[in-house]
Amino acid sequence: PYIGRDLYGGAFCYDPWELYKARVLTGPNAIVAGQIGRGKSSFVKTYVWRQLVFGRKAWMLDPKGENGRLCEAAGVAPVRIMPGGKVRLNPLDPRVGAAKRPRDQVAQEQLSVLQAIIAASLRRPMTPEERAACELALGAASAAADGVPTLRHVVAAMLSPSEASARTIATSAESLARGSREAALELRRLCEGDLRGMFDEQTSGDIDLDAPIVSLDMSAVYQSDALGILMVCAAAWLQRALTADTRTQRIFVADEVWAIMGNLATARWLQANWKMARLYGVQNIAVLHRLSDLTAAGASDSEQVQLAKGLLSDSETRIIYGQPPGELAVARDLLGLTDTEADVTTKLQRGVALWKVGQRSFLVEHRLSQTERWIVDTDARMAGEEA
Repeated sequence: PYIGRDLYGGAFCYDPWELYKARVLTGPNAIVAGQIGRGKSSFVKTYVWRQLVFGRKAWMLDPKGENGRLCEAAGVAPVRIMPGGKVRLNPLDPRVGAAKRPRDQVAQEQLSVLQAIIAASLRRPMTPEERAACELALGAASAAADGVPTLRHVVAAMLSPSEASARTIATSAESLARGSREAALELRRLCEGDLRGMFDEQTSGDIDLDAPIVSLDMSAVYQSDALGILMVCAAAWLQRALTADTRTQRIFVADEVWAIMGNLATARWLQANWKMARLYGVQNIAVLHRLSDLTAAGASDSEQVQLAKGLLSDSETRIIYGQPPGELAVARDLLGLTDTEADVTTKLQRGVALWKVGQRSFLVEHRLSQTERWIVDTDARMAGEEA
């Protein structure tokens, strides 16, 4: 796919799958960073649009609801996720994914997602007792729901565990419920509280996973303090669905990725999925404003920051649009930039990015067609035009 003009050469084209076959890259993942208004969103949308011509498909997390025109151009509608809306996504749904996966693998995937959601809700690591209660509740919920548990089933099992479950960890049902009550009540918010009606029931049957673009519009909850939790729920559902069809090369775009990296459990979960990219033929793309968003997840020596750096290490394509001068040292440290490259990132004009592809560097001016200008226009409201 054509990207634009190499400022020190001719046309610039890029495709991670072709570069992987040519052994230029060892993995397909990418990071796209840039200040608001510098062109990163325009690039991501047109990159997805151009890849459709080559038979690739895209699944996108859209926290701000900005993919409407891209979806319209592709002949699909965004999947709108909102409290009390028509669409439900069950992040524990074992039916979304490869049909013949071993049962223990499915259970481990469910447990990993469930613990990430609960830890994000608690805003702290889970205690050993909470982790054990979560595992036991998931097993009880699966049995009660004929193998297709929901978060609502898990909450019920955590609030009222059976004596048989409690005995497996040498405690009583009352003690087990008391030790995990805070976790259960936080999870309950997704089922009965202000976040109900999105991830608390079985998956809706009218979502076309084979569409050219599946874009989850989460703008209704963008201002919520629980955005990170909701993005994990949505991303978990999409990531599991990826295992159902490994023949199609897909692009998974996670915008505002800082919301997922802000919690240790969710950061671990995201990095684990990043490492599975080659197995499923998926290019993961993390989109953020500043590189320091990744290191702001915790103290400099914390596991969260190390996971953020690991995300960069697992992303051999780095696309850096204009950065503020205060980001120069961070960019140099995280990306291994030369002094000249780091300095350039603070002087880039709109639509121009520093591309680090494997061991090579390029300055690329992104080019748009007239159709694409309409697709990427997010300034209509500011200009007083019809959306």
